[in-house]
Amino acid sequence: MGTQRNGFTRRESCVLAVDVGTTSVRCHVYDQRANIRGSCTKKVSLLYPEPGRVEMDPEELWQGFVTVVKGAVQDSGLQMCQMTALGISTQRATFTTWDRQTGKTFHNFISWQDLRAAEMVRSWNSSCTMKAVHGVMKVLHVLTRQKRFLAASLVVFTPQHVSLRLAWALRNLKQAVDEGTCLFGTIDTWLLYKLTKGKLASLLSVRTRTDHYTVQNFINPFFLSFSHNFGSSDPSIFGVPIPITSLMADQQAAMFGECCFDTGDVKITMGTGTFMDINTGNKPHTSVAGLYPLVGWKIGSEVVYLAEGNAAGTGTAIKWAQEIELFSDVKETDSMANSVKDSDGVCFVPSFSGLQAPLNDPKACAAFMGLKPSTTKSHLVRAILESIAFRNKQLFDVMLRETRIPIMKIRADGGVCTNDFIMQLTTDLLGRKISRPAHFDMSCLGAAFVAGLAVGYWKSKEELKKLQMSDRLFVPQSGKGGGCKDGVYKPVLQSWEEALQRSMHWYSQP
Repeated sequence: MGTQRNGFTRRESCVLAVDVGTTSVRCHVYDQRANIRGSCTKKVSLLYPEPGRVEMDPEELWQGFVTVVKGAVQDSGLQMCQMTALGISTQRATFTTWDRQTGKTFHNFISWQDLRAAEMVRSWNSSCTMKAVHGVMKVLHVLTRQKRFLAASLVVFTPQHVSLRLAWALRNLKQAVDEGTCLFGTIDTWLLYKLTKGKLASLLSVRTRTDHYTVQNFINPFFLSFSHNFGSSDPSIFGVPIPITSLMADQQAAMFGECCFDTGDVKITMGTGTFMDINTGNKPHTSVAGLYPLVGWKIGSEVVYLAEGNAAGTGTAIKWAQEIELFSDVKETDSMANSVKDSDGVCFVPSFSGLQAPLNDPKACAAFMGLKPSTTKSHLVRAILESIAFRNKQLFDVMLRETRIPIMKIRADGGVCTNDFIMQLTTDLLGRKISRPAHFDMSCLGAAFVAGLAVGYWKSKEELKKLQMSDRLFVPQSGKGGGCKDGVYKPVLQSWEEALQRSMHWYSQP
């Protein structure tokens, strides 16, 4: 049977999964029951070379990736040869460019938070070209009545779009682009290139692919063309080749980790921001209210689409409140909110980065409104927590109205979902049961699930559903008002929505 260590025999196998976040890289070793048997985490330093610019050092990220993989395997007590597959989940819209021959990057990773293309964004959004695109799309919508053309007539660039940040970077890479030696990729493709030491035939140069890809994905998000044959890591990196069988963006991975496999399944991730996703099946959703269609995952011939809405100020608001000493420990917020019967008429607008769907105003400001001499720290904390639940309701209502898909189940994850006050209020406002998992690192688990399915470690999605472990099921409290206890939140929600309107268009520029 082999030697025993940490409950394992040498013949047993596991799946590796790595999640590359904005500030840390985490790796977990999963067994067949989806239990974590080994872990390792390493912080990633963000670089701020100039105001508004946010970067990551590629070499530090790569070394951190290798370190956490080796550390997690060591922590599990297993050998690297017992790792049957590797899955990778990464943050979205962070990219770099590098030389095809040498693999050397031309610049640091440009983060999704970076604002260096803000002026280019404003220029493009006000350009004659964009006006012409909007006009043509409106005409096509009138002629065809297809909703996708109406959506295209409303879309605008934001600094988070890779396209214009990439255009900014390519200004200094003209020779490499002209010679066809410049490769472009987000973190997942760059890691894949490093893991295989450049042996990927599917990677295309900037000159041959980028113009088509960025324009096509901006105008038509239903475009899909990618390969799922990722090969194995070079044996010199970990001592043995490890099959790389899943590459996923963080929110899509979290959706899969929550086992939201069926049309109508909803996932709410509450971390730095809130990301609410609904499974729309084999058809992408067209939105005119700010939801955006995503490819959820592609396994074999199956392609599953999601519709996503987000609110940017979730964990950011709580962290800010802690920094100004409204409380010392985040765990206090639940008891503080429950220590008062209401927020004393105080409303908080969580728009540190503007307002996303359904208002879509990048010029909105964060604000407290309705302050009085009687207002205490507990009232302020309750107003902040309420605002997170209110934004959840806004996103959910938009999702229901636009997709018209019957909701099958709702699962929540992310660090903020540990707050019982937010979870219960969200449940009451939505009038739906919400399940909270026992473990919150869903992006890692989702990448592991997809990687394991690819090699037969797990046989089916039904098997994965049986591995789900819930910490608590939140049930709407009885009362009137569509799930709100005694309908008490109806006037509070109306006041908060009025506060949102007053915070809009505050800044002259986003």
